[in-house]
Amino acid sequence: MKLPNINEARERTDKEVQYIYLNQEYNKDTFKNKKYFLRTYGCQMNVHDGEEIAARLESLGLTSTDELTNADVVVLNTCAIRENAHDKLYGFLGRCKHEKEKNNPNLIICICGCMAQEEGVVKELMQKHPYVDLVFGTHNIHELQDLLISRQNKQEIEVYSCEGNVYENISYKRDSSIKAWVNIQYGCDKFCTYCIVPYTRGKQRSRKSNEIIKEVKELVAQGYQEVTLLGQNVNAYGKDLENELNFAGLLEAVSKTGIPRLRFVTSHPWDFTDEMINTIAKYDNIMPYIHLPLQSGSTDILKKMGRRYTKEEYLTLYNKIKNTIPNCSITTDIIVGFPNETDDDFQETLDVVNKCQFDSAFTFIYSPREGTPAAKIKDKISLDTKEKRLHELNELINSYSLAANQKYLNKVVPVLIEGVSEKGQDKVFGYTDAMKLVNITNAKEDIGKIINVKITAAKSFSLDGEKEV
Repeated sequence: MKLPNINEARERTDKEVQYIYLNQEYNKDTFKNKKYFLRTYGCQMNVHDGEEIAARLESLGLTSTDELTNADVVVLNTCAIRENAHDKLYGFLGRCKHEKEKNNPNLIICICGCMAQEEGVVKELMQKHPYVDLVFGTHNIHELQDLLISRQNKQEIEVYSCEGNVYENISYKRDSSIKAWVNIQYGCDKFCTYCIVPYTRGKQRSRKSNEIIKEVKELVAQGYQEVTLLGQNVNAYGKDLENELNFAGLLEAVSKTGIPRLRFVTSHPWDFTDEMINTIAKYDNIMPYIHLPLQSGSTDILKKMGRRYTKEEYLTLYNKIKNTIPNCSITTDIIVGFPNETDDDFQETLDVVNKCQFDSAFTFIYSPREGTPAAKIKDKISLDTKEKRLHELNELINSYSLAANQKYLNKVVPVLIEGVSEKGQDKVFGYTDAMKLVNITNAKEDIGKIINVKITAAKSFSLDGEKEV
C-alpha cells in the first residue's frame, strides 16, 4: 500500500526525468465477457487519461457499458480543481455502494485521477468507503492492468507522490475518429496559490518532439481532421529540456505534418511569447483560437494568486494577439471571491472583461483546496457577496459572447462536422476554426468533413447554420 503525501508531492529536485517506453501485452481472456463502466470528471487532460484507461481495460478483455448496473468494473477518473468535483464523486459513490451491496457483490470499484492524489480524500476513502477496491493516481495509470490482475479481496491503494516520469508507447481508445488529443507536456511548476495541480500532477516535464510529431503523423494517416496539443501549461513546452524545440517551434513542426486543424490548451500568459503569436498567425492550419486564463483583473489579487503578471501585462498580451492573428477568438477563466477580494478588486476584473470582450469565459467562485497556500488565508468575504459577483460577471460575459457570435450572422465559415446534434436528429454539430459551436441542418453525410456553412442565427453559446451549396 502506498498513500499520497503532499510534502513529497510539492518537492522539486534536479532529478532527471525518465523516459520509459512501455511494451506490455495482456491476455484478453483475463476478464472475458466482463464489462467496465468509466466516468471521467474534469479537464481535457483527464478526458485523455480516460482514453488511456479505456484502452488498458479493454486489453484485459473488458468491454464498455454505459449502464452502471451492467458493470463488473467501475473506474471513476476524478478531478480535484473545485469542491463540486468532490461532491459529484461522493454522490456517485453512493450509487456504486448500493449496486455492490444489493445486486453485485463482485463489483470492482476503482478511483483514480487527481482526487486520488489528495491525502484527505484517501483517508476518507479508507475510513468511510471501505467498499472501494482500488485507488491509484495520475503517475501510475500504466500499472492499471497489473493492479486489477493482482488485487486481493481488500482495499488497495497505490498512489505515488512524486515528480513524475514520461511514458511512451501508450495506447488509447479515442472517443472520436475525427478529433484527437495529444499530450506534449505534463505537470506544473507554477504553484499558483489556489491550485492543487502541481501537487497532483508532478513537476513540469515535456515529451520529446520527435515522439509528438510521430504520434500526430499517425493520426493524419488515420484520417483525423484535428489535433489538440495538451499540457497543464502547454506553452511552457520544452523549457525543461536541452537541445529541444520550444513551443513555437513545436507548433510549426506539427503544423507541417499536414493535420488540417491544430489547436492547443491551456496557455499561461506568463509563457506566451511573440514567437508563438507570429507562428500562429503564419500557418493557416493553426486555428485562430486561444484560451488565455485571466483569473483576476486585479494586479493585487494576481500577485496573491502567484500568477506572475499584472493586469496591464495581460492586456498588452491580449491586444498583441488580437492585432497579429486575424479573426482570433480568445476565451478565458476567471475566479471570483479569492480570499479577501475587495469590491475594487472585482471592479478591476469587470474592467478587463469590458476591455477584452472575451468570446466566452469559464467563471467560478474560489474553492479552497487543502494543502495550497490560499486555503490558509482567513477570508472575510461572505458567500452571498461572492455569488452576487459571479452573477454580475456572468451577465457581462454572456452579453459579450452574444455580441461576438452575432458578428457571424450571414457569414460563410468553415466548420468541422463532428456528429448528430443534441438539438435534433435532423441536425449535426461542429466547430468553426475560432471554436464556435454550430448546429447545422441537413449535413449528416458530411460528418468528419470540413465544410462551408452559412450562419443563420446567433445565440450566446452557439450558432445555427446551413450548408453552403
